[in-house]
Amino acid sequence: MKIIDAHSHLWLRQDTEVDGLPIRTLEPNGSRSLFMGEVRQMLPPFMTDGRNSAEVFLSNMDYAQVSAAVVTQEFIDGIQNDYLAEVARNYPDRFKVCGMCEFRKPGFLQQAKGLIAAGFPAIKIPGHRLFLKEGRVMLNSPEMMAMFHLMEDNGVILSIDLAEGDTQVQEMKEIIQECPRLKIAIGHFGMVTTAGWQEQIKLARHETVRIESGGITWLFNDEFYPFAGAVRAIRQAADLAGMDKLMWGSDYPRTITAITYRMSYDFVLKSSELTPEEKAMFLGGNAASFYGFGRLAELPYIKNMSE
Repeated sequence: MKIIDAHSHLWLRQDTEVDGLPIRTLEPNGSRSLFMGEVRQMLPPFMTDGRNSAEVFLSNMDYAQVSAAVVTQEFIDGIQNDYLAEVARNYPDRFKVCGMCEFRKPGFLQQAKGLIAAGFPAIKIPGHRLFLKEGRVMLNSPEMMAMFHLMEDNGVILSIDLAEGDTQVQEMKEIIQECPRLKIAIGHFGMVTTAGWQEQIKLARHETVRIESGGITWLFNDEFYPFAGAVRAIRQAADLAGMDKLMWGSDYPRTITAITYRMSYDFVLKSSELTPEEKAMFLGGNAASFYGFGRLAELPYIKNMSE
């Protein structure tokens, strides 16, 4: 089985603002960040230089036998287009990267044109961050729709995280209707564990829409490993939209402050509620075809010193 992580993050340093509140790497312990008014353990404690680099991620991927990953973006990390373009050049067989625009201000269409010209295969929208003090940025606004048509015409994938429940579902339905060939990946498993999450899952009944599970172990953190509730949610989502529409994602590195990277998927492998065929689809097969991964890395199991 070849495993693909459909939702991960990389950055060299956090130094940004969200809703007027600072987010920045702290010194001397670079694994912690000032996060919107409080100190948070942003990285695992052994990553002390504040760098969430591709090389450290590749070491985790190799150890956990994850062949490839999709690197998405979030405003809380700052816009990382320059670094991710470098990552894609250096490791083309291991990473697909998403570009990101400053969607909180007008003028992002021109930025999107630049990302498409630069060869980014996907563009990320943190839709849940578009509820601003000065007003909500609508996903179906004229500038957004112009960008989606441009992406559709150029075969660029939309990666998007939505607000809880069905708040933005109607906007997504309009986008899907207007751009029927636009490939869309909805993150955070529809914000499972919040009311109305199934409405986001149902969007994947459309041919070009997929759901990825980035952050599912964070959302089920209260019950912790082996995340039986998360497995039941995967089963329910498969019943709603089909297992062929679902992809595994880890939300690395934030989720591995609580668990190891391998644990972020092996609860699926060890579950008796999914068939071997369903596990293969969810953990890699669906992402390989959706994102167009070619030859995937062969990663043999390496025994631990404790074994």
